[in-house]
Amino acid sequence: MPLTIAVVPWGILAGSFALEVGLTPVESQAMSAIIFAGSAQLVALGMIKAGIGIGSILITTLLITSRHLLYAMAMRTHISPLPLKWRLGLGFLLTDELFAIANQAHKGDTPAQHQFDRWYALGGGLTFYIGWNIATLLGIVAGQSIDNLDELGLDFAIAATFIAIVVPTVSKPSILVCVLVSLTLAVVCAVFTIQAGLLIAAISGMAAGMTYAKLTNEGNSGSAVSNTAHSGSSQSAAAHSVTADPAAESSVTVNKDENL
Repeated sequence: MPLTIAVVPWGILAGSFALEVGLTPVESQAMSAIIFAGSAQLVALGMIKAGIGIGSILITTLLITSRHLLYAMAMRTHISPLPLKWRLGLGFLLTDELFAIANQAHKGDTPAQHQFDRWYALGGGLTFYIGWNIATLLGIVAGQSIDNLDELGLDFAIAATFIAIVVPTVSKPSILVCVLVSLTLAVVCAVFTIQAGLLIAAISGMAAGMTYAKLTNEGNSGSAVSNTAHSGSSQSAAAHSVTADPAAESSVTVNKDENL
């Protein structure tokens, strides 16, 4: 629930920005209901407003959402035994927030001891989904009555959400190394506008954390490596908060200048 509340300003921004781009209220709401990917929606909307082609939009949003592949790989052992309807449902609901809470449900357990609760994950995913769509609706309503809603600093909720996700996972030095490397590379890639920066930062961070765990024999070597790889997927959220969002902000800024 706290993470759902944290993304409300983000959802409001998505709803109001969709109207600003030229979508109808129904289309704006449908975008959140069908796509259900905040950063990808904001970046896509910014690119649409800038008149960028559909091919570039698809490639960019694919790169932004590619971190979900890492999440899925980390959760594969828990998800693959489930029936198809469960796999499809949880796959659609999979977000950074859901990945975080589903893997911290039994904090303190080793990966071997961790018991994945599909009902817990489903409840969390539906909570985020409903919250996101309600926030989008609020943004649509507010966007029709409040001018320059995007100038209120609502996008800070994006960074705040990912900070809340990442910080609780830093429980050992190898994970800290993973976070710091991911964060540093994400900033570098953002500065040099490297579109694949998200993947570069996430994979490099995981590799650095695993290497540190091996070199220092952190705890049980095998367990440490597994822990680092597992939590490394979460660290891609840290990279994502730096790499993806400036793109959205840049698109909004450029387009506002054009309107002026």
